[in-house]
Amino acid sequence: MIVCNFLYICLLFYEKEEEGGYRFADKSRGIMDSEFVFWIIIIFLSADFIIEKVLDALNIRDMSPCLPEKLKGIYDEKEYERFQNYKRETHRFNRVSSAFSFIVLIIFFSAGGFGWYNAWVVGITDKILLQTLLFMLGLAVVSTLLEMPFDWYATFRIEEKYGFNKMTGKTWGWDALKGFFLSLLIGGIILTAVVEVYRGTGTYFWYYAWGIISFFSLFMALFYSRLIVPLFNKQIPLEAGSLRDKIENFARRTGFKLKNIYVIDGSKRSTKANAYFTGFGPEKRVVLYDTLIKELTEEEIVAVLAHEIGHYRKHHTVQFMLASILQTGIMLWLFSLLVNEPALSEALGGERVYFQLGLVAFVLLYTPVSMLIGLFMNAWSRKNEYEADAFAAGQGVAKDLISGLKKISVKALSNLTPHPWYEFVYYSHPSLLKRIAAIERSSSSE
Repeated sequence: MIVCNFLYICLLFYEKEEEGGYRFADKSRGIMDSEFVFWIIIIFLSADFIIEKVLDALNIRDMSPCLPEKLKGIYDEKEYERFQNYKRETHRFNRVSSAFSFIVLIIFFSAGGFGWYNAWVVGITDKILLQTLLFMLGLAVVSTLLEMPFDWYATFRIEEKYGFNKMTGKTWGWDALKGFFLSLLIGGIILTAVVEVYRGTGTYFWYYAWGIISFFSLFMALFYSRLIVPLFNKQIPLEAGSLRDKIENFARRTGFKLKNIYVIDGSKRSTKANAYFTGFGPEKRVVLYDTLIKELTEEEIVAVLAHEIGHYRKHHTVQFMLASILQTGIMLWLFSLLVNEPALSEALGGERVYFQLGLVAFVLLYTPVSMLIGLFMNAWSRKNEYEADAFAAGQGVAKDLISGLKKISVKALSNLTPHPWYEFVYYSHPSLLKRIAAIERSSSSE
């Protein structure tokens, strides 16, 4: 998401053409040293990689070979062994794929690959918009091509081995192709709009960029399910019957206006079950995966939706949207402070300031800030999950919510006992056992 946001602000502080490229309005040499920036980036990338691998190792080490007492009644011995095999295999695979990505990035960065590629792009065109688009397009293409073999193996070897994958090779290929071109289309449209706005704004361009990105985020929150999801999945209205009646009755009882209830063909790709709310106001809709309808009872489905309604009633959705907009503003402000620094471009192999090089350097330097914000957002998200569970328990559906969550977790072979540090860093939802304990406390206190 951070990289996408930077794609949308790509004409910041440029003034006019100079020797086939563009220069910044600030002609000072800056306050940073390019070699210092180079090593700081190396340190940040290495630290991020090492922390991730250490936490992964702790998480795998924490798995007991025997079924823990507290998991009896959730997993049986056979399913627990299957879960452990799945987690260990995905851990080994992720270790290889992430190490490959890290090594490629470090070698490309250290060898001046960004600078070489930028010189080639600048030699093709002297138009800043075309330079930036071409530069980012090349990185996106290479990144996608490098990731595709790993994604294919994870889907058709690991996920299929454990009974999750339902995709054909054709579906997988079309998904990858549509996703790639959709990203290019959206990024290109927004980038072009931002460039046009820049021409009439000036120094405080980042304010306008923030406004454009915020508007786009709100638009996508409203219409994502209507515009984007149909490109990948079919959504049909939930047919009249017992389940629809129970959902609508519960929504009315809790004062939640709801008329759009859809079923999505999730089984086309995976056996994993899910449900979600999307949109606001008249665009608000419930989306149920067909796998969820197959695996859960009607009462359990209503209980799961009660949790989602709890998020709306507690205003979590709006709060997270506002927090995301604020985070974007902070990021753009920081970027505006550093973008004039020649050291950023020079650290990536440029002979002078180039926006596209400064953009990539800033993304890499932003890593620790992103991690700290991620820790806060995950902690906040876990708190909100407890509150939504408590809301559902308060509506008298605690028992069905617990049984539904158990089925979903076991069906997905979820880790119910993650290492505390791993959960703290990466989990946006509390682990299942903690949720069950909190729901039972909420239910008993009613």
